[in-house]
Amino acid sequence: MAGNTASGWYPDPMGRFDHRYWDGNGWTEHVSSAGTQAIDPVEATAYEGATAIAPSGGAAEPGTLTDAGGTNSGSAGVLAGASTPLSEAAAHAATMKVNTFNAKRVATELQSEYGVLTREVARLRGILADLGALDMAARQRRIDEQRQTEEALRHQVAELRRQLSELDQQVIVNRDRLVLEEVGLFDFEHPAEASASLATELESLRSQIRQANKLGTAITATSNFTFNNSAAKGRTFVNQMSRIMLRAYNAEAENAVKTVKAGNLASAQKRLSTARDQIAKQGQMIDLTVTDHYHWLRLRELELASRHLQAVAAEKELDRERRAELREQRALEAEIKREKERLEKERAHYLNSIQRLRDSGDAQAADALQAELDRIDAEIAEADYRAANIRAGYVYVISNIGAFGEGVVKIGMTRRLEPMDRIRELGDASVPFTFDVHALFFSDDAVTIEAMLHREFAQQRLNKVNPRREFFRVRPQQVLEALTEHKVSVLEFTTHAAADDFRMSWPSGYSSEPDDTAARAAGPGGPDHLLPSR
Repeated sequence: MAGNTASGWYPDPMGRFDHRYWDGNGWTEHVSSAGTQAIDPVEATAYEGATAIAPSGGAAEPGTLTDAGGTNSGSAGVLAGASTPLSEAAAHAATMKVNTFNAKRVATELQSEYGVLTREVARLRGILADLGALDMAARQRRIDEQRQTEEALRHQVAELRRQLSELDQQVIVNRDRLVLEEVGLFDFEHPAEASASLATELESLRSQIRQANKLGTAITATSNFTFNNSAAKGRTFVNQMSRIMLRAYNAEAENAVKTVKAGNLASAQKRLSTARDQIAKQGQMIDLTVTDHYHWLRLRELELASRHLQAVAAEKELDRERRAELREQRALEAEIKREKERLEKERAHYLNSIQRLRDSGDAQAADALQAELDRIDAEIAEADYRAANIRAGYVYVISNIGAFGEGVVKIGMTRRLEPMDRIRELGDASVPFTFDVHALFFSDDAVTIEAMLHREFAQQRLNKVNPRREFFRVRPQQVLEALTEHKVSVLEFTTHAAADDFRMSWPSGYSSEPDDTAARAAGPGGPDHLLPSR
């Protein structure tokens, strides 16, 4: 009875159980609830009322829940069940004639039927509510699934559009690249790309170069040329020649950038300008020439490469100078340490000697040694001061007429305890003659004095690229005047260069020829090969 109601079983008209058995003549005591059968005696009064509400349909199976078409399913079957014994009994009770004798019985029957119908309505409403909730839940699930599918499709479409946009951009880039490569403009590694200060300017410059090639403003030619009496063939010829010549010019510009060095910018620019002139000469018949603006862009590209290479070279040179300065500082520290150890030993020796003399009563000899001890103490104090004050040192002004000519001096400083050791190192085998010393003086702030003199003669510096090359085209007298103007105390300053070795070697200067006898004595390849070029 869980699905279709078995034959003879109908809803209990007394409302106490789910179903009661109808034997064709009346309601029996056989009942069932939730599929469990039981015995429930029928009361006389209730039985009479219930008999009046007997099911219709005779021996058929009216308990089967059917819809209008006779099918057996779903909520339609449940609703169809409302037209079986209960609804018919209600209609019968409603049409009963009420009089004085049966009013109480009819009222009791109607009240009982009302309770049955109320429970049935509640049950049917529950079924409808459950069916409606199931339908709503199913519809909501379908809606949620469709929304999820829609969202996934939307994301997929967005991703495909993004990929399509990237592909379109790649097509544009590749198309532009092919156009530029046709005229010989390739992407290559430019020295200034690694420069923090020049990279932005280089990118802007390269953008202008690419734009000029794409728009056809890099090269110009006549538009009225005819070939075999055909203007169309003439235009084709001009276009082809323009591309060929522009390709050659761009290749020359790229090669110039790749081969430019820190010091040959002028020659590289001249080579590129020569290539432009040759193109104009070869294309004279069609007035073919590289435009001034485009040529300026490529020259500027060369200049950026040279500037970066110069900066790199200067940085390398500065790094070498720093390492040399560090080595000199360490050598100075070691020298000061050795000197101090020597002085400490000598001081201990003098102390012992003085003590022995005083113990023996020779005060005069002890006093004489005390003076030497005071000198040693002063030297130890000076060594300690030099070690503690790194800016202290010796400033020197030297020249080498035989190597650099008149009017060239080197201005520098050294922290050596023996500054002449540094000057002798400068006059080693790298120059033919030793340096002449014009000034050599100690200062507590030698670094500042050196920097002041370098600024004073910055315009006369021989090497304007590397500031660590401390040679200046000035005379010693000018250096002395600068020191005096800045109130730098100098005890000795010699304005004349002795240049003994040079003057003995060349009494009349480099303008004279060496003695023939000396040349023959030297044999083939003698002193003549030492003559400096003038």
